Amino acid sequence: MTPTLIQIIGASLFGLAVLHTFSTKFFENLAHRQPRHAGIWHLLGEVEVVFGFWAMVLMLFMFSISGKQDATAYLDSRNFTEPMFVFAIMVIAGTRPILQLAGASVRFIARFMPLPKGMAMYFLVLGFVPMLGSFITEPAAMTLAALMLRDTLFSQQVSSRLKYVTIGVLFVNISIGGTLTPFAAPPVLMVAAKWNWDIWFMIANFGWKAAIAVVFNAGSAMLLFRNQIGHMGKTPPAEHDAVPLSVVLVHLAFLAIVVVFAHHPAVFMGVFLFFMGFTTAYQRHQNPLILREALLVAFFLAGLVVLGGVQQWWLQPVLMSMDANAVFFGATALTAITDNAALTYLGSLVEGLSEEFKVALVAGAVTGGGLTVIANAPNPAGATILKEKFPGNAIHPLGLLIAALPPTLVAVMAFRIL
Repeated sequence: MTPTLIQIIGASLFGLAVLHTFSTKFFENLAHRQPRHAGIWHLLGEVEVVFGFWAMVLMLFMFSISGKQDATAYLDSRNFTEPMFVFAIMVIAGTRPILQLAGASVRFIARFMPLPKGMAMYFLVLGFVPMLGSFITEPAAMTLAALMLRDTLFSQQVSSRLKYVTIGVLFVNISIGGTLTPFAAPPVLMVAAKWNWDIWFMIANFGWKAAIAVVFNAGSAMLLFRNQIGHMGKTPPAEHDAVPLSVVLVHLAFLAIVVVFAHHPAVFMGVFLFFMGFTTAYQRHQNPLILREALLVAFFLAGLVVLGGVQQWWLQPVLMSMDANAVFFGATALTAITDNAALTYLGSLVEGLSEEFKVALVAGAVTGGGLTVIANAPNPAGATILKEKFPGNAIHPLGLLIAALPPTLVAVMAFRIL
């Protein structure tokens, strides 16, 4: 099939966007060298802005080449449910009542583990919380884990090596840890209904293998840095009074409703507005909501939706030219440069695929979900929360890629050998 001019432009802009994500430090340096225009360079130095910026460029091309009607019709055809859901779930999961409950739960479990408390806490944040994502969704688990790491492990000066290994393991474990159920991981969500995958199918084909990889990755990182993570065992000083149980239960109810209606933006955004009203009425039990961080992540994902919509012409033939074994490794590699949910969505459009091919495609997509910030929808949430703790207030893409390779290889072995 011969690509159209818009498709060629879209693929070129997508390539530029991927290159841009690896070049954000260049723009930050420009901001220091050219203070007069520091604002625009700082903006372009934000990883979360990259895909939204290039999506805007694509739409300008569409308006000028195809006209207003075709350009707006294309935008209307895009599904922005995921960016809206991630925005809502991030804000709710990042509130003081939810974080206090999560922290207390992790500390409670840590008391019964035959490990020093700091090691147990580190293991649980990188192991238990990602698998919890199978039930509260991956974006919520990523938000909880990142905020807990920020306030415990990263609250003191630790080595850059520990920081990158931790975030590499976290991203990989979140990506594979959401595969115990058919509704929590974005790449599984895209295909579960069409392919009739229920929770028992997910556990049998993905969940138990993912759980082994998650535990191995978290345990390996814990042992590797056992001498640097002791301070995680200290109970953080209470900055505020404990949140009343009634308020915690209300927050849990809002979280549950948003998760249950994750495919219905009219419902969960309406519930989210009620949630905003509740937090305003009981501000004394709240920290400032993470609205800016959540909006940046939603903007990032929305840009990916717009740019990704014109990549089908080259992505689909690449995927469909592979057998089941090749598609696993092909999807793992392709996920590093495009959202893994986009890959599985393209697979869902093709009729007559074997069950082996379908499982290999999804397994490859979740396996590669920690290699880059753009590989998995929850990754920008974790990066936005934790980047202030990294040198230059930025997570270097190459550093993340190198750190995520070992846990990714563990996931490869879990899905292909077990």
